[in-house]
Amino acid sequence: MKHESHSPDQSLGQPAVVVDNVSKVFNAGGRQQVDALLDISLTVQPGEFVSLIGPSGCGKSTLLRLIADLLSVSSGSLVVNGKPAAQARLDQDYGMAFQQAGLFDWRNVAKNIELPLEIRGWDQAKRRERSAEMLELVKLSEFASHMPWQLSGGMQQRVAIARALAAHPPLLLMDEPFGALDEMTREHMQAELLSICASTSTTVIFVTHSIPEAVYLSDRVVVMSPRPGRITATIDVNLGGNRNDDTREASEFYGKITEVREALRGIEHVGGARGIEDR
Repeated sequence: MKHESHSPDQSLGQPAVVVDNVSKVFNAGGRQQVDALLDISLTVQPGEFVSLIGPSGCGKSTLLRLIADLLSVSSGSLVVNGKPAAQARLDQDYGMAFQQAGLFDWRNVAKNIELPLEIRGWDQAKRRERSAEMLELVKLSEFASHMPWQLSGGMQQRVAIARALAAHPPLLLMDEPFGALDEMTREHMQAELLSICASTSTTVIFVTHSIPEAVYLSDRVVVMSPRPGRITATIDVNLGGNRNDDTREASEFYGKITEVREALRGIEHVGGARGIEDR
């Protein structure tokens, strides 16, 4: 599923993200000290789709926020697009999408997508042009003048993804963006996301609690332990580049689900996946 073409910044052979021996402690030295992450090392290549999965409280979202420089590391280092994470944030080298779409109710769909472009100082004509491009990409062109409350949850999420990608960032950070959706809408949004990322050559780091979702979307699934979060396994997912409904019925898909589940349980892979509860 790796994307064939990359932006100029991604064609220099450098990784998109390098997490080097990172730890995160909250309230260090206090009575309520929380050791959230311990010695995390992870390299993500340009155009790669990597999912983070693990039990609640293992630090998946914390790691995502460290990469985004929304939190500071306690030790170790982070490099994003060849820069310190803080500089990548200032340069707006990434977009973010969360479980809640976070759209502004007083701005219509097009204006919501234009917001990061306004912040960057784009002129009105270019903002409108890019917003129209992104709406076409997420198949919502006819809803440009609608208000967010007039859209379904899945449509709102597509707008949020379009907004995150509007400035064509090389990196997209996603924290359970489909967690609140029903199963059919969730599967549709997964397919839409893969199509969008293939069109834009975007690197994605994706947090999820769903094993099938992680397997369906990813080039690699990174398994994390209970707190303090550590990376306990990294599982390559080789399901081809054109994933669809048939992919979800393939024996290889179920095999990878089993492999991830057993990594989460801390046991070795022992066989087939038919009949598992997350099917």
